[in-house]
Amino acid sequence: MSAADFLLDPRLQADTRHVATLPLCEVLLMKDARFAWLILVPRQAGCTEILDLPDYARDALWGEINQVAAVLREVAPCDKLNIGALGNIVRQLHVHIVARKQGDAAWPGPVWGNGAAMPYSSDALSSLVHALRQRLTPSRLA
Repeated sequence: MSAADFLLDPRLQADTRHVATLPLCEVLLMKDARFAWLILVPRQAGCTEILDLPDYARDALWGEINQVAAVLREVAPCDKLNIGALGNIVRQLHVHIVARKQGDAAWPGPVWGNGAAMPYSSDALSSLVHALRQRLTPSRLA
């Protein structure tokens, strides 16, 4: 399967807001104002694990993870960045990048399955997406 066959999992579609399109991945913002939480989804159909990616895409994914993590830390200063590819519920390959602060709603535990998501206000969501998009431009990432 190719990128042309790529479809975003309906659960990811429902739980996130699109932020940017990078050469390999779609960058999504989790709709949970408790955490600054981005998700990278490689546009590679049929992949459930990082090792399922072709070598060139695996290398590109790590580069995009590093770039997006740096941008997230710039926009949402944090004590720790959590980066992981779990996929126990959504099987489609995706990588979580979560800016964690000591004392946040789930600290020190994982964010997954911890309480109910709190929606962003429309102004806060627009502001955060705008800040992320400005920093995820190709010229900034080069």
